[in-house]
Amino acid sequence: MKGLAFFDTNILVYSDDAADTEKQARAISLLAGHRRDNSLVISLQVLQEYYAATTRKLKVDPLLAQSKVEAFARGRVVRFTERDVIAAIELHRLTRISFWDAMIVHAARVANVSVLYSEDLAHGSTLAGVAVRNPFAGL
Repeated sequence: MKGLAFFDTNILVYSDDAADTEKQARAISLLAGHRRDNSLVISLQVLQEYYAATTRKLKVDPLLAQSKVEAFARGRVVRFTERDVIAAIELHRLTRISFWDAMIVHAARVANVSVLYSEDLAHGSTLAGVAVRNPFAGL
């Protein structure tokens, strides 16, 4: 693994989604590699969305989901100030991506990552100087 990589919520969620074994295996492998290299970056937003999505949609036990959030929180986590929210709003206005996606892109930009892994944004695009990769493209 080269450089820091920001992970959008959906990649973390797929690591728990046994309904799609190909995506689950790819998510687990990618996360494990970046955790091993200490190059995995997430944000508080990702932690919140992960917990909500896995407990609500995947019916993951809340205690297990909490344990995973705690484990992810021991790594690199982007924390925002009010200025960051304003910057994300501006990014949203300029790019027309959703506000929540703009928060993700801005967090990746702040973390100075080499890649943003997301299923929600256009694979191969560059947003605010951040390269977007969909690790599930081609599956």
